[in-house]
Amino acid sequence: MNIYKLITDKVANKKKIIAALIDPDKISKLPQLIKNIESSRIDLILIGGSLLFTDIEKTIKLIKSNTKKPVLIFPGNILQVSDKADGILLLSLISGRNPDLLIGNHVISAPIIKKANIEVIPTGYMLIESGKKTSVEYISNTKPIPNDKSDIATATAMAGEMLGLKLIYLEAGSGAANHVPLEMIKKVKNNISLPLIVGGGFRNIENIKNAFKSGADIIVLGSILEDNIDFIEELGVVY
Repeated sequence: MNIYKLITDKVANKKKIIAALIDPDKISKLPQLIKNIESSRIDLILIGGSLLFTDIEKTIKLIKSNTKKPVLIFPGNILQVSDKADGILLLSLISGRNPDLLIGNHVISAPIIKKANIEVIPTGYMLIESGKKTSVEYISNTKPIPNDKSDIATATAMAGEMLGLKLIYLEAGSGAANHVPLEMIKKVKNNISLPLIVGGGFRNIENIKNAFKSGADIIVLGSILEDNIDFIEELGVVY
């Protein structure tokens, strides 16, 4: 399975993608959630978190035994690697200036990822101010891009594309008070040719539709599914 080709083919055909983000520590009804995902509009499953007390490999095995949908690791740190997943988003935190998250941790984890022999998708990860301090902001020790600075976000995304990254991810953060501003999504998308992921702060179907209309190619849903796994049933009306 070539997940990046799956993504780019859908984007080329103007089809929108929805991804479910599963934090193993926060999902109490995982088997039911996966059952709901398997029969839903959701296309991809991301797994990971800023901190993990739960064995990520056991969680991936459980997910893979209950769905045929692609499972990508969304690593919160260098320990979150498993050959049981289909691939990994290799995140470079290009919005910050923490060298460990730009390249340092990647050097340490590269041999482990290579041995795992899973698909690697280099991803430009950008934190956007969301109205409150999020876990990823604290753990990464970086400042998010202010949500009224679309020009900075756009130039950062452009630089990521020029550096050879394959995806750009605008992240408001888990449990964000607000999602990424629509104007920022639009401006970034208009200035890059890469698939654009947007995550964090989505509360309802209208939020999702507006983000897609503004240029997001992939929407990531996390906290909303943790709070209400039945929300998946409403996604059928989204593109």
